[in-house]
Amino acid sequence: MRRHRIACLAFDGMPPFELATVAEVFAVARPELDVDWWYRFEVCAEAPGPHRVVGGFDIVVHHGLDRLRHADTVIVPGVADVRRQVSPAVLDALRDAHARGARVVSICSGAFALAAAGLLDDKEATTHWRYARLLQERHPEVTVDASVLYVDHGSVITGAGTAAGIDVCLHLIRTDHGADIATRVARRMVVASHREGGQAQFAEHPVDKAPSDDPISNALRYALDHLHRRLTVDELAGIAHLSVRQFERRCVDTVGLPPGRWLTHQRIRTGATLLETADHPIDTVAGLVGLTVAGFRHHFREIMGVSPSAYRRQFPG
Repeated sequence: MRRHRIACLAFDGMPPFELATVAEVFAVARPELDVDWWYRFEVCAEAPGPHRVVGGFDIVVHHGLDRLRHADTVIVPGVADVRRQVSPAVLDALRDAHARGARVVSICSGAFALAAAGLLDDKEATTHWRYARLLQERHPEVTVDASVLYVDHGSVITGAGTAAGIDVCLHLIRTDHGADIATRVARRMVVASHREGGQAQFAEHPVDKAPSDDPISNALRYALDHLHRRLTVDELAGIAHLSVRQFERRCVDTVGLPPGRWLTHQRIRTGATLLETADHPIDTVAGLVGLTVAGFRHHFREIMGVSPSAYRRQFPG
């Protein structure tokens, strides 16, 4: 089958991390995955040639904007300056690519290019939190949500800054190839396999990196091993040998959330994985993560932004 073509835009002054992230996900050959097709990755720019990136070194871009005419996915990992207008040639190329059916994706400040091209009109979008107010002021026709990692409208996807670019790229693989393939790629990259788009633009402190003798981490690891049970904060505080008040305060310091809220997030994330990879009915999934069916549906929609049924439909087969 024809390989899915990805064109990534480069520009003078770009941060190398976002470009390197996109290349790591899509440019590396992965024959071990044994999928029907993988990606053909190309970097392009308005003016091919050397481009200086943050850090004081150059990258040499061999392709121009003509590559957008044939790309299945176009990725804009930023703009040169959020305070300046994007080149009309770039905007025209983005509009043309989108009009003929290409998927257009932005990371970080790249949302300014998509907004200027009119691709975000009357849509929700995100960008790095520090640019959100400026994006909203400049493009009032766009609903900017600075609290999420990415927003997916199918043909147009916007992502937040820096590390959220990894989440966006893995989300594209999940959409194209399913959860198992995305998880295997993430494992190769030694990153989290999935953070839902509605998650806030900060990383929660991982329990598995805390000291093994830390009482909070021990209690939370116990919770992760017993999600099928109706655990209480009192029970977890007792495992940590702390008062409830002490446990709640130290839990926020460790994972960034109160224990009850953290536990609900873990139940929903585990439930989401089961919906992706298993054929259990939704009421069975709810029981496996320690929730009633009504509670599971309520919290799933609250955290994931869609119903369990709608989420499962994203991962057919």
